Amino acid sequence: MRPTADPFTHPALFYADEAGYLAGTVPFVRAGLAAGEPVAVAVPGDNLALLRKALGEDAERVRLLDMEQAGRNPGRIIPRVLRGFADAHPGRRVRIIGEPIWQGRSADEYPACAQHEALINHAFTGRAATILCPYDTSELDPVALADARVTHPVLIEDGVERVSDAYAPDHVVTGYNLPLSAPPGARALAYDADLLPDARGFALDHADTLGLPADRRDDVALAVSELTTNSVIHGGGSGTLRVWAEAGHLVCEVRDRGRLTDPLAGRRPATPGQLGGRGLLLVNYLADLVRVHTTAEGTTIQCRFRLRA
Repeated sequence: MRPTADPFTHPALFYADEAGYLAGTVPFVRAGLAAGEPVAVAVPGDNLALLRKALGEDAERVRLLDMEQAGRNPGRIIPRVLRGFADAHPGRRVRIIGEPIWQGRSADEYPACAQHEALINHAFTGRAATILCPYDTSELDPVALADARVTHPVLIEDGVERVSDAYAPDHVVTGYNLPLSAPPGARALAYDADLLPDARGFALDHADTLGLPADRRDDVALAVSELTTNSVIHGGGSGTLRVWAEAGHLVCEVRDRGRLTDPLAGRRPATPGQLGGRGLLLVNYLADLVRVHTTAEGTTIQCRFRLRA
């Protein structure tokens, strides 16, 4: 269990309807404002509108973000949304509502969401912050609700707060380190240091054929460049790039012989003057979804880009 001396708290709020949602979130926000704490709310659009209305004039004192946009890729929530807000207020306790899991998240997105919730506990250990995560018990799959009990040390149900007996976030991180596969028809290119420019061109040529919007070409080019370069530097000097379309997305997959040993890789904000170590972070910022599977034998990273708005 999380040490009680840790200034970071991470409760899950279980709610079944609008009344329960507001009863658990509005007092949380107002208590933070009354204590002089910076407060942010990052929740899906409908709930954001609900909270904005309930808070009235107090909403003007809160950083409000639509999680369906800011957190579409769960891999960017910690560095851009949560740490982005907390780091902007050094030396002060911050209070955040973050709702990364909602009805409508795809089966491909959910494992990254669950890992995100688990990794918050590592990313904020020792930080003066409270991050409240709402879960809709009337809409979400029972698996998501069970995982919430594992990823959150504190649970709030029907206004009652208690310690979670199931808390074991690292089990979720490893449990969702799932194998990733490419379809038989995916186009493939084996690359090494000499073929890095070819890998970028290969991805763009197929992206154009598959209907990627023109304004996303630079995102794909940069993401593929970062991933393939990482393969050459850290993944054994070579790798395989595959590209295909699936469920309305362009998928770019990179496989190599490297192993990611840091579960927060790509989820820490870059520090001023930092040299290197930004590749996977940048990919998380650019892509609509990033999934990672790593073993002692190698690593597979898939990044997805929506083919249409």
